[in-house]
Amino acid sequence: MIAVLALLQFTVILDFMVMSPLSAFLIPALHISTGQFGVVVSAYAFSAGISGLLAAGFADKYDRKKLLLFFYTGFLTGTVLCAVAPTYHFLLFARIITGLFGGVLSSVSMAIVTDLFKLEVRGRVMGFVQMAFAASQVLGIPIGLVLTNHFGWHSPFWLVAGFGLLLGIAIVLYMKPITGHLQLQHDRSPVQHLLKTVTFSPYILAFFTTTMLATGGFMLMPFGSAFGVNNLGLTNEQLPTLYFVSGIFSLLFGPLIGILSDKAGKYATFVGGTVVSIAMVVIYTNLGITPLWLVIAINVVLFAGIMGRMISSQALISAIPEPQDRGAFMSINSSVQQISGGIASATAGLIIYQATPTSKIEHYDTLGYIVILTMIIVAVMMYFISRQVARKMNAPNRQPAVIDAIGVE
Repeated sequence: MIAVLALLQFTVILDFMVMSPLSAFLIPALHISTGQFGVVVSAYAFSAGISGLLAAGFADKYDRKKLLLFFYTGFLTGTVLCAVAPTYHFLLFARIITGLFGGVLSSVSMAIVTDLFKLEVRGRVMGFVQMAFAASQVLGIPIGLVLTNHFGWHSPFWLVAGFGLLLGIAIVLYMKPITGHLQLQHDRSPVQHLLKTVTFSPYILAFFTTTMLATGGFMLMPFGSAFGVNNLGLTNEQLPTLYFVSGIFSLLFGPLIGILSDKAGKYATFVGGTVVSIAMVVIYTNLGITPLWLVIAINVVLFAGIMGRMISSQALISAIPEPQDRGAFMSINSSVQQISGGIASATAGLIIYQATPTSKIEHYDTLGYIVILTMIIVAVMMYFISRQVARKMNAPNRQPAVIDAIGVE
């Protein structure tokens, strides 16, 4: 189950992350500005956020396997549309379709993880699932960049669609139904279920925390390759090496950070990751022409901090919802993450400036300082999330975890 979820996350994350290194190719190929590229990235995020809200009311009403397959089919269809997109506006439409379906997949996956694994071991499970983030760099992004250099920018989307088709067949054949949560459902309508989850006071802090948590990646990452090429002096041929080496180290960090968060404490791990991330963002966003080895070293440390924040925060926030609300909570949480990320991406496209497709990216350091501010705010908010989870876990009337068809508490 962990392998299936990790591979599924790999395709979803890769579909988003591949847009970052493609910025160096898409901007000149489609004759678009950095602002228009930011719109392409944010279109996925906004459509994903909207679909998550629409699906939230139904998320706990069906077998999670069926939901997973339905949205994965739509996601792969959108990816194929990206692969055949001839123009900017067609690509924009394709990213909207991909986001409408892809945005729900992560929330369904997180609901499955929360259904199957206790909080005490959830950090290491999240660590393995988040290896997909690193794998998308180690395998997907370098291969995608090589394909782009040789066959054009459409080819990475064909790679995602082809691999996703094989995974979808495997899910149909081997994944068991996950229906334990249906035993806890009340006879609320989907609209009532959505409204109850959105307005339930213990969940509201988690939604606001996720809103702030999404800002960093959506601001800096979409323009990372363009910054590397135009500001740091890297070549398009060096980008695969950068992402490959950084990703290898991230693959190692994922499980280790997951185990650390279970043993040392999830909030302590989050704070440690935040401190490392802040230091690296300050350094990275203020670099000029830099040798490849130093850019790689900085990226390795930066991704270690990012993984520390991602794994520990997801494990903590996953403990907030009650079993009967997990699907709806995860869908709404994913929606606010995507919408806030879309706003951040669009805003970043307006803050930075590039006179021509080959000139330097201006004001990238400004984005870095904004991201650092959000990191500090989130660290404070995560403290209260941690306290909330501790009170819930120590409550005498705590509900037991769902026992589903797989039989893991």
